Amino acid sequence: MAKKAAKKKQNGFEQNLWDTANKLRGSVESSEYKHVVLSLIFLKFASDKFEERRQELIAEGKEKYLEMVEFYAMKNVFYLPELSRWSYIKQHAKQDDIAIKIDSALATVEKNNKALRGALPDNYFSRLGLDGSKLAALIDTISNIDTVADKKEDVVGRVYEYFLGKFAASEGKGGGEFYTPKVVVNLIAEMIEPYKGKIYDPCCGSGGMFVQSIKFVENHHGNTKDISIYGQESIGATYKLAKMNLAIRSISGNLGEFPSDTFLKDQHQDLKADYIMANPPFNLKAWRAADELVDDPRWAGYEVPPVNNANYAWILHMISKLSENGVAGFVLANGSMSTSTNSEGDIRQKIIENDLVDCMIALPGQLFYTTQIPVCLWFISRNKKADTVRSFRDRQHQTLFIDGRKMGALIDRTHRELSDEEIAEIARTYHAWRGEKKDGVYADKAGFCKSASLEEIKSHGYVLTPGRYVGAEAIEDDGIPFEEKMAELTDTLYKQMREGVELDAAIRKNLEVLGYGG
Repeated sequence: MAKKAAKKKQNGFEQNLWDTANKLRGSVESSEYKHVVLSLIFLKFASDKFEERRQELIAEGKEKYLEMVEFYAMKNVFYLPELSRWSYIKQHAKQDDIAIKIDSALATVEKNNKALRGALPDNYFSRLGLDGSKLAALIDTISNIDTVADKKEDVVGRVYEYFLGKFAASEGKGGGEFYTPKVVVNLIAEMIEPYKGKIYDPCCGSGGMFVQSIKFVENHHGNTKDISIYGQESIGATYKLAKMNLAIRSISGNLGEFPSDTFLKDQHQDLKADYIMANPPFNLKAWRAADELVDDPRWAGYEVPPVNNANYAWILHMISKLSENGVAGFVLANGSMSTSTNSEGDIRQKIIENDLVDCMIALPGQLFYTTQIPVCLWFISRNKKADTVRSFRDRQHQTLFIDGRKMGALIDRTHRELSDEEIAEIARTYHAWRGEKKDGVYADKAGFCKSASLEEIKSHGYVLTPGRYVGAEAIEDDGIPFEEKMAELTDTLYKQMREGVELDAAIRKNLEVLGYGG
């Protein structure tokens, strides 16, 4: 009971903040409004960390270092000049020029901290003409959040994640540009287990894949210093969201010098990643001009991906970025598993014949804010032969198919979530199939999972849809003899037929009364 009460209290605190922030909406586009709210939350967090470090220096008798950036940076704390501190913003919240003061504070924080270069909104508050009283009310609400009081609880991270999800829901299709549902990110992390090495996301949105990777390492008692992060994002505002999302968690990462298109301006050309986690834009059209990138080395050995759909361009890009023993997990539209439009079928066949497809998962619909349709997860392994040594099972020329379309439960009328138990079941099945002894012995399960050979995939025309391989779920025998069932069903059918005749007669009679008898 206490656990439920605690959860309710947390949700109430977040919901209260959301309700206050939501009052700003109206004249402000939701796509811009999220930057206003998240920037204020970030500034409050940065101030709380700054004041905490400042008090540490005072307690240590180091007052002469209070205004030296280095003594904050050494503890992963951002240095804030006086006019950028939350106490100053709160003090002047009711003044007419508060928007200008906030813009100035954010600009000064960014200028004084190299890690925040390009991360914070530029003159958003002044430009948007926000209602002063509503902005002051939001500042008052945020002032009540102590972001550093509970050392075990990532308060600001939780708030930030909650808000990203709420913004994605309110923006609908546009929300997918920056947000991947947490359950999908969790599942990918549990599958590829990014413990140690380089993690890359070529379309990183607000950085959710990176945050979950770090959480995975922490939850499994690994060392986050063993992980390095690389990403790229083409949309400027979303790039800033990602930089802030990493900054509030003290996660350092290389997201490139500026936002740019991964295909046309790859900022990590020499990168070879140990793990790739991604949710590329579904079925992106016109991602290149007809004469662009036709000889790009990323497609070496394959057909050139078609101009009208970038799905296979993303796949080949990620394959080209994998290290010798790298693994990738990414989301794609279901059509990617079976399409033979233009060169896509030929590319998929070659990827399969090169023994790169490790696992395919069909997910249920309504998981995403961008689309109600079901999607799939691809898992690519660069070197199954090397994996055999590590995981004690020869998976060469084998692919695991998992059908999770019946999983999940609706959390509202339009959105579904996988439970922690369902995520664990899928991941456990995959790791057992890999031969990792802690996850038990793998066995095919009709309707859920099947390990298929290259020959079997070939016989299905190189289609990777899990439903083609897992078959139908076995129907549990209820112990009733067939003859008894058939007799019962026949009785029911005859009864319904008699009722149908009676209904027809009643309808005819009513029509005759109305003068429409035949």
